[in-house]
Amino acid sequence: MAESRAAVRYAKAVLSLATEKKVADKVNADMKQIATAIADNIELDAMLQSPVVRSSDKVAVLKAVFGNANEATSNLIDVLITNKRIALLGDVANKYNHLYDALRETQVAKVTTATPLTKDLEKKVLSKVKELTGKTTEIENIVDESILGGFILRVGDLQYDASITNKLNKLKREFTLN
Repeated sequence: MAESRAAVRYAKAVLSLATEKKVADKVNADMKQIATAIADNIELDAMLQSPVVRSSDKVAVLKAVFGNANEATSNLIDVLITNKRIALLGDVANKYNHLYDALRETQVAKVTTATPLTKDLEKKVLSKVKELTGKTTEIENIVDESILGGFILRVGDLQYDASITNKLNKLKREFTLN
């Protein structure tokens, strides 16, 4: 919990600085890239979490991987290294993205489908979500063939599961209860 609060503080500080310098969009793109890279790469995450790896080695790896990042993002990495909090980098990046979306009053709707969404269907989902929430929305399409068909829509804390797998599971529960 304390680490989460620290990540929020770092994210707020970077967002404030980036907004002041009018580079919040660029820093947001950097933070998305950092969050994705750490989430997708187990070795990178393990290296950042490891107390055995020297800080200078961590800096060298991060500069090599995120060398084209904005100055505010590079400064964040330097501050986290100096304060011995570099293990929070992925969490800070995620918190920054959430704070940035809240500042812009946008949200991300995650739509899980068995096949990729078409542009037409994506527009329909966007308009329906905007109608329901009143906020500007971005779509993140996740393809998961295990749901067989239909979709799962997650916006913030709300989830609507209209997948074939969910319907089959409901039928299975009904038959086992009777």
